[in-house]
Amino acid sequence: MPAPDRPPSADRDDPIVGRLAALSDLPGVREASDAAREACTALRFHEALRRRIPEAAAESRVRGAQASAALDGSSVPVGVVRELVSGARQWPDPLDPGLRVVRGAVAATSESERVVAMLRTAPLQALARLHVVAAAGVVDDDQLGRPRLAGEGCDELVDLGPAPHADAVAARLRGLAQLVTVALSQADRVAAPVVSALVHAEVAGIRPFVRGNALVARALERCLVQASGLDATGVSVPEAGHLHAGGPAYLGSLTAYTQGGAAGVALWLRSGVDALTAGAAEGVRICDAVRAGRLT
Repeated sequence: MPAPDRPPSADRDDPIVGRLAALSDLPGVREASDAAREACTALRFHEALRRRIPEAAAESRVRGAQASAALDGSSVPVGVVRELVSGARQWPDPLDPGLRVVRGAVAATSESERVVAMLRTAPLQALARLHVVAAAGVVDDDQLGRPRLAGEGCDELVDLGPAPHADAVAARLRGLAQLVTVALSQADRVAAPVVSALVHAEVAGIRPFVRGNALVARALERCLVQASGLDATGVSVPEAGHLHAGGPAYLGSLTAYTQGGAAGVALWLRSGVDALTAGAAEGVRICDAVRAGRLT
């Protein structure tokens, strides 16, 4: 995790809390984080969520999967994804490469709902489970759910720069797990939008797996948004927020995070947190459709 100079006011009891405070103090980040929190709070009190959270959350996962696949270059209409998820449309056999990405996005987004509770005690196990479903049929079975080994590279997200060598991945994942654990155990002292965006970028930058890293990064972000209480209903659609910004902008801000120093980190955090605000707005649209009976 990047560690800009800590201001004198930064929390000194826990170094991770202090670093998160310093990141929140980067230009424009705190304002963006406050806006994301306000948007998620407004979503939480939508009238449709009084009785119909499961229906709205299921649609959120459909739209999240569609957006995540599109960010990986496989754009399929959301209606098609909805039919594939519901079983109204069968997955073709064999799958072409584009639909393999869609299937991975659907599986990872669905699994995110089931691993939310694991994040507090076993964040790396949650990460592994997301990868098992996201990359099934894409990598060899013995590569599912485990970090890259010596001699295994990763050719994904090449704009971010070379993927870390396999011998560095384990240490960085331990740091990521510690970050998640501390952030969730001290949620009242850290900015949940900043943590969610930061973890997303860290997984993308580490690229712990041979394939499927971006799908897993976005699914893990979805988990954190829910586990942190930022949107406990699981109705917001952070993936759609990233897609709304545009694929090149999404990739460009991730690249800035990995290569651009403090300014690049601030750029990604603002972009990533803004995506949470846009994702909450997409959640409101879902709720409006649920309430009006227009969800098809």
